[in-house]
Amino acid sequence: MHFFSFLLPLLAWLPAQGPAGQTAPAAAAPADKIAWTANRPLAWADFKGRPLPADQLAALTSATIDVQVGCQDYVFSSQVKAVFIPSESWVRDAKKASPGLLRHEQLHFDITELHARMLRQKLTIVKLDCEHLQPAFKNLSNAAFSAWKREEARYDSETNNGLNEAKQKFWETQVQQRLALLDKFAAVP
Repeated sequence: MHFFSFLLPLLAWLPAQGPAGQTAPAAAAPADKIAWTANRPLAWADFKGRPLPADQLAALTSATIDVQVGCQDYVFSSQVKAVFIPSESWVRDAKKASPGLLRHEQLHFDITELHARMLRQKLTIVKLDCEHLQPAFKNLSNAAFSAWKREEARYDSETNNGLNEAKQKFWETQVQQRLALLDKFAAVP
């Protein structure tokens, strides 16, 4: 399961709950968030939240796509980051949690990065006019958010939340291949 939110501070805060941006360029992710990097996989110690009594999942990953956009001297700029939110992510029992479950949760974060790269790519292709930023940017970001949300839901559905090992491996392979294809749109640390 995955919690989604899509941040667009310059324009609006667009939280969306379910199976889960400002004007200047941002530095690293805030201390309460972990920015996605290829050499820093998630560990159970990163999952600092607590499940609600009604939660029936074994774990939950909370991630977000932080989008910062702005215009300076009529030149559009953007920064897009996939980040993991430890305080909202949880594992029911880390001592009993399997490595396969952690792989499933990591892939949620990887899918978030994949969609961040896809948005970075779109923002380099689309020529946004700073004087007429709306509704073009809003439409582009809403489409990106919807595609991300649909893919996350499909991932959980097809893998049965990671319990279908064959489908889980398929998804892992496909997402890694797609990330590699978009490597030039990886965030610069």
